[in-house]
Amino acid sequence: MGDNDNHLSARTTRRRLLRGTAVGAVLSQVPLAGSAVAATRSESSSDADVEAEPEATETTSVGAPALSVADRLADRRYVATGTRGYVVGTESGGFPPMGWHIQGEMGGVWTPPLKLLDGIWFGVDGEWLDDATSFTSGYGHVTMTFEHDDLTVERADFVPDGRRGALFGLRFDSDEDRTVTLTVDAQSELMSAYPWGWTTPSQETFNLDDEVSVDGRRLVFRETGTPPVENATEHDWAAVVGSSTHPTAHEMDGEFRGPEEAYDSAFDSGVGGRLTYEVDVSGDELTTVWIGVAGSETGPETAHDELDALLNEPEEALEKKVESRLTRQERTRLDLPDTRLQRSIDWSKQNLADSRQVATDLMLRDTDEGSAYPEPAGRLDRVRFLGAGFPDYQWLFGTDGEYTAYASVAVGQFEPIKDHLEALKEASEILNDGSGKVVHEIVTEGSMYFGANDDPGNTDETVKFPSAVALLWRWTGDDEFRDEMYDFTRRNMEYVFENLDEDDDGWLEGHGNVEREGMGDEKLDVAVYTIRGLYDLAEMARSKGDGRTLSWAQRKADQLRRTFEDAWWIPEISQHAGSLTNPDESRVYQRHWIGVTPMEVEIRRNGQPHLGLTAPDNADAALDLRETTCYSGVGDDEEVDHRTNEGLYHTGAPGCDRTTFAGTKDSTEKQIFTLNTAIMAVGEGNYGRLGRDQQGRYLDANAKLQLPVPDEQPGAMPEIAPSPAYGRSLDLPMTERAMVLQAWGAYGTVWPVVHQHLGVRPDMGRRRLEVVPHLPDRWPEASVENLRVGDGSVAVSAESPDQTDETTGQTNDSSDYTYETTVTPNVSLRQLVLGHVVPVGESVSSVTLNGEEAEYDCRRTNRGRELRVEADTAGTQRLVVKTVDC
Repeated sequence: MGDNDNHLSARTTRRRLLRGTAVGAVLSQVPLAGSAVAATRSESSSDADVEAEPEATETTSVGAPALSVADRLADRRYVATGTRGYVVGTESGGFPPMGWHIQGEMGGVWTPPLKLLDGIWFGVDGEWLDDATSFTSGYGHVTMTFEHDDLTVERADFVPDGRRGALFGLRFDSDEDRTVTLTVDAQSELMSAYPWGWTTPSQETFNLDDEVSVDGRRLVFRETGTPPVENATEHDWAAVVGSSTHPTAHEMDGEFRGPEEAYDSAFDSGVGGRLTYEVDVSGDELTTVWIGVAGSETGPETAHDELDALLNEPEEALEKKVESRLTRQERTRLDLPDTRLQRSIDWSKQNLADSRQVATDLMLRDTDEGSAYPEPAGRLDRVRFLGAGFPDYQWLFGTDGEYTAYASVAVGQFEPIKDHLEALKEASEILNDGSGKVVHEIVTEGSMYFGANDDPGNTDETVKFPSAVALLWRWTGDDEFRDEMYDFTRRNMEYVFENLDEDDDGWLEGHGNVEREGMGDEKLDVAVYTIRGLYDLAEMARSKGDGRTLSWAQRKADQLRRTFEDAWWIPEISQHAGSLTNPDESRVYQRHWIGVTPMEVEIRRNGQPHLGLTAPDNADAALDLRETTCYSGVGDDEEVDHRTNEGLYHTGAPGCDRTTFAGTKDSTEKQIFTLNTAIMAVGEGNYGRLGRDQQGRYLDANAKLQLPVPDEQPGAMPEIAPSPAYGRSLDLPMTERAMVLQAWGAYGTVWPVVHQHLGVRPDMGRRRLEVVPHLPDRWPEASVENLRVGDGSVAVSAESPDQTDETTGQTNDSSDYTYETTVTPNVSLRQLVLGHVVPVGESVSSVTLNGEEAEYDCRRTNRGRELRVEADTAGTQRLVVKTVDC
């Protein structure tokens, strides 16, 4: 998913609400937009950020933090999600055609696997509300503000978790009593998430005509019948639109798209309808009308029931949703010198919560990359997962979840990623007949586009699966989860070596994260993650007493690790080959981002972490080159006529390599995916390269896409950053854009801070915890509270000497340094180890634990010397290390 796919190559203070009266409408007491305060620029911002483009403002909405923007709203998409539904529109209030899987049909209102509406539009006194003056991203909801004569209208969109539809609240604020005419247009497009626009069959054949009627006070849309496609089944899909109050008029049939023109689409089989309401607005109180949209695959009766549930106390549902998001926000409470990075991580917690999805009654079938529609191979009653991205990647993916797992555990959102891995396992077992291969993607109605046994990949997501399971086990200590997944993880690794190592050299064949022309059969990222997967399987085997698997996996991992550099390193250009050819093992170098994975990976061997696979000298040279303008977005690139981003290119360009290499192929692709930048940030951290122009720039590259000048939706991490080969989403047609929200980019901010800077290393399966911080030189301190580990939590604070002068940026002249680590565990432990990374050029003069001299050990790692002390497992523990220059 994501960068594997070539489709994008080439893309005022508000009054507190009071209860009023309005023709029986549901009225909200929930305060929406609060006082707006200009967002402050973080210390890591560069001069390149200072542009005419306005910043988002920090505000509050429903008692929670929020971000508002007011520029180019018609060009900005937004997404509001719940576990059973979501809405995608523009921040100005419109619903133009969006997305490309089904061209122009990926926006609107959805309850997966069904699309319900192309959109819903609101008008007041004959004028459409499509020109919002501001848009606000809140926790679990969004709002828009419209000015209409002397009337202010605020619209709130949200999807209550567990409900199959969406709510739209319209709050009227007037200085005088008046009656307004509220018009609601709805255009249906009852359509399944699969087939897509180019598949066989396609939606042009599969999508049947919708019908519309009025049932009491509601519009009812319905699609019934059997698509003229072999193996398609009869269906009765329905969507209903209405309010708790009675409309004064209605219209049906034809196009009802508010101010927007009809979309000429080969897939369009929808119909429209209009409801009109007379709303009494008081000059003394705020008046809110709630409009709901709900749907079902089992006919109108169930859809009506869903709408009844949605319209029952919607303001309480909104408060409940925000409260649930605030609970998630309380996990991993960070205090960082870099305020933008801290706020970015807070919003990434919300992004991950936004990504939680549920699908039911999945009829699993292998579509052979969209070329077939066979009988289902089996059925899954229910799956819970993290949708990869909105609007075009909302479903279940293997590789996305395996990267997103690192961010998920670090912000304490254990259950969603557990559910995701369980869903992958269950679907893979059915579709791949128990082989052990992990599927690539499953659409919410059950179709697998890619990832069957006969497909050439993705090998990387099968070998990454044991690592994702081991990660969850270490952070949660959940032996039942490990036991449930263990046999499948063992078969993951057995499958790949039995079926995908034709030349028996240990380097597996098959696709990895990058699929581009000219690559050899054996891919670098597959090799890197295979080694890690074997070690992680070995660790789980050890914990279960499975000696045979332990011996096999560790022996194989050790062998591959010993030969890795000889097979993959290219000394002429100080990079690893991106792939090897079979059978001659020739190295192919195309400058793809996967060249950073040997530095990004962390392996566990005999319970000890080992950071990176490559030697420090090689890593430094490789990462130095990746920081150049040929490989990363730096400065004022002449190809860029929009805001630039300093992240890592998908594929670098010639011009910076120190010499030539015969196996080099120019495959330049200057797109900056947030995942690529995340990989670079983690790789820099593994080798202790925390400088502002090293890891710092890549942390900032992803964070700045969320705030203070958001890429599209404030707070949302997108799929692709502004970059030469892509452009910027705001400047592209909405049917050609990358995702407005993509989950995996959070890996590049959350993981470096929690795991590398604060140094938290849980091994809760053995009830052990290590905390060995390593702060950037420009950070004198950092801390986290309520960091979830096992069935409890831990608080960590770290201090190190501030070795840079804030004014000059130069290193301070001092010969005495103090490093402190303080840990307060609120979890049952067998062992607690505190430590700190100490620079090689400094000599330890004293080490104390809780004020007493302490014995310590010193471990050399790729990020520096780790000085470690064993501490008591209860109560606050404080380590102080004093050093002097050698």
